[in-house]
Amino acid sequence: MYIVLYAIIVIVTVFVFLVLIAPKSYEVNRSIVIKRRLSEVFQYLKYIKNQDYWSPWKRKDPNMKQEYLGNDGEVGFIVKWEGNHDVGIGEQEILEIKDNEEIKSQLRFFKPWKSVSEAHIRVLKLDRNQTEVTWGFSGNNPIPFNIFMLFFNFEKTVGKDFEEGLASLKNILEDN
Repeated sequence: MYIVLYAIIVIVTVFVFLVLIAPKSYEVNRSIVIKRRLSEVFQYLKYIKNQDYWSPWKRKDPNMKQEYLGNDGEVGFIVKWEGNHDVGIGEQEILEIKDNEEIKSQLRFFKPWKSVSEAHIRVLKLDRNQTEVTWGFSGNNPIPFNIFMLFFNFEKTVGKDFEEGLASLKNILEDN
């Protein structure tokens, strides 16, 4: 009887300890320099539909179903998607556009698990024909699901996808 009680106490203690030390939030960003004028880069980026050409997730499921609500390139535009197990089900909404500076959006994932992330794409003029693009997102890890982040390198996995997407974006914009 005491062994079972001690085992339960140990399990609960370990669980509480993991909840306390596990990250409560996440943030992933990657940047790349594109040899194009800032205004041209920003004009391309503000249209969410253009992500179909450079986003790594579109390549993970070229047959994903998409639905568009509103006017692309404007605050309030929403793209909904439903795809395979690699991309899941979710939607992205443009929340804010600061011309030639930043596009903020919200990513709402429904499957394979529910979560909400704040995404951004920022541009910075380096010189007349060079623009730095930073793509990233952040969010919160609700308890007890934050324990998962102790065993999964979110920064590395998602960061790799961002690097791949930005490299594709660079190829598209520098080849045009």
